[in-house]
Amino acid sequence: MSDTRKIKITDTTYRDGHQSRMATRMSTDDMLPVAELMNETGFWALEMWGGATFDSALRFLKECPWTRVRKLRERIPDPGFMMLLRGQNILGYQHYPDDVLEAFVHATVENGVNILRIFDALNDPRNMEPAIRATKDAGGHAQATVVYTISPVHDVKHYVETAKKLEKMGADTMCIKDMAGIMTPYVGYNLVKEMKKAIDIPIHIHSHMTTGMALTTYIKCIEAGADIIDTCISSFSGGTAQPATETAVAILEDGDYETGVNLENLTEINRHFVQVSEQYGEYFTPANIDVRGLIYQVPGGMLSNLRSQLREQGMGNKWEEVMNEVPRVREDLGYPPLVTPMSQIVGTQAVLNVATGKRYAVKSKEVRDYVRGLYGRPPVEISDDVRKQIIGDEEVLTERPAERLEPGLEKAREAIKDYIRKPEDALSYALFPEQAIQYFEHRKVHGE
Repeated sequence: MSDTRKIKITDTTYRDGHQSRMATRMSTDDMLPVAELMNETGFWALEMWGGATFDSALRFLKECPWTRVRKLRERIPDPGFMMLLRGQNILGYQHYPDDVLEAFVHATVENGVNILRIFDALNDPRNMEPAIRATKDAGGHAQATVVYTISPVHDVKHYVETAKKLEKMGADTMCIKDMAGIMTPYVGYNLVKEMKKAIDIPIHIHSHMTTGMALTTYIKCIEAGADIIDTCISSFSGGTAQPATETAVAILEDGDYETGVNLENLTEINRHFVQVSEQYGEYFTPANIDVRGLIYQVPGGMLSNLRSQLREQGMGNKWEEVMNEVPRVREDLGYPPLVTPMSQIVGTQAVLNVATGKRYAVKSKEVRDYVRGLYGRPPVEISDDVRKQIIGDEEVLTERPAERLEPGLEKAREAIKDYIRKPEDALSYALFPEQAIQYFEHRKVHGE
């Protein structure tokens, strides 16, 4: 049909699929058997790196994450390779110096990842601009991101204004990242409609099936003009992962849309990943719908982490108290979106408040750093009372946090001079020193 519109599909199986459903435990060897099929299936991109995959490869799998990229790229030359980059946090939970960020981005593009999805936990454009600039300098595609959350200040105007700033910084595409699956279909429709009026670059929608709404939200966002969606092969989909690729393709192609994705190939790909999911049964989580996300506005992964923390501390009976404390802490801290690392910071402080019986009697280092401005500018200014409870009269930074950091790359190279085998080793160490050294020791004995 002449009025058929192309909707691009990014499959997340190689990254968010197994991060959300299988504790990020899939090995490169389990990805390779269907690599050629993934190449031939018609995806716009494969999200296959970033997020927790880098840390997990070193920590649990004893794999070099850089080698994963190269092995997959040899077999998958055609679709874009996408990674999730936490802005100035890169792949960690703190800000890294600009020289480390720039070297990391250039090495990423040189190794074959050409689309970098760049976000900041506070939607602070200052923390995304260096990564956008480095991506463009390296010849990559910079996908800027607005992190979706719900609060008195996070309205359509906030997201549109943020998107306009990011477009001016050089973004090639714009992602609306709904990490908790709480963006309802009609809110998504209105947000995309308004964003389409304000920016001239394609809009990419990312959500999770945690609350059961994501696929319906995708359809309404597409009707409003969204250009790209994230999906995941059916055996890894649902629950805290994305909607099933097969289902999304079938729905869209039965309407006035074309995806270019081969459903027969998807069947073969899924057959392989069913077997993989059976291998990793101890890590595999069920694809349940958890409507508590709509009540608490907490991502599924954060719910799991909080339950774990409470069990470990013998506080399993305090679940409801902690869940009621989370939104109170979030309000105190200026309504940060509950995405990494803010979900961990807010959740941990809520547990401490309940455990001690007195709010902010014990403060985590991370919450102190956040209030001091070391993560960026909160969406809403923190009140004087809360600030004094947490940091007393300590200085609050107003500049971009990374401007105070000393260069770190040469120090990393010097620290691992006895281990280094490839230039990227210094970057692995700069991001995750302990895990990198453990991997280097393993590599000395067992090789790659």
